[in-house]
Amino acid sequence: MKTDNRITVAITGASGAPYALRLLQCLLDQDQQVMLLISSAARVVLATEQGMQIPAAPDKAAAMLCEHFSVGAEQLKVYGKEEWFSPVASGSAAPAKMVVCPCSTSTLSSIAHGSSNTLIERAADVVLKERGQLILVPRESPLSTIHLQNMLQLSQQGVTIMPAAPGFYHQPESIDDLIDFMVARMLDHLGLEQRLVSRWGYGKES
Repeated sequence: MKTDNRITVAITGASGAPYALRLLQCLLDQDQQVMLLISSAARVVLATEQGMQIPAAPDKAAAMLCEHFSVGAEQLKVYGKEEWFSPVASGSAAPAKMVVCPCSTSTLSSIAHGSSNTLIERAADVVLKERGQLILVPRESPLSTIHLQNMLQLSQQGVTIMPAAPGFYHQPESIDDLIDFMVARMLDHLGLEQRLVSRWGYGKES
């Protein structure tokens, strides 16, 4: 059986654009075929945090990002929020894995309650109903009771809730080290190789 190397990545309007860009780079470096969804708020965050002006038109966004990551158009595809005939919108065609990074609490709430008002919400709903793998990376602090209830509800359905809360036991020396810590955990859960961060108990002199 042919291995499915397709994955859906959604970027929403929470702070944490560097996590998303690093995740994309690592996935593309491992020859994953990425189907990318970018919310309008995410484009604002990318401009604010990374100075990246992502075009609203999916084809122009794809061209820009393919050039940025030095990959071909067949490896990185971008879909607009109302492209309901895209593969991610149907259980018969969608990738079995999806990461929402960063995940706004608004998006998290919509997914928890089964809303499908945008393609991001629909794509997540498809992964849930098809019993696929869904990873949400919320970046919010503090968390309200509503946020926690939504996370609990999703976790009980098998969703991995992975808050953007990097550890420090690897003695990070830069912001990039903190970003890599979180991306390494995402790659671990996706079953992909990662050499970004040494594992606990490894790489240390006795």
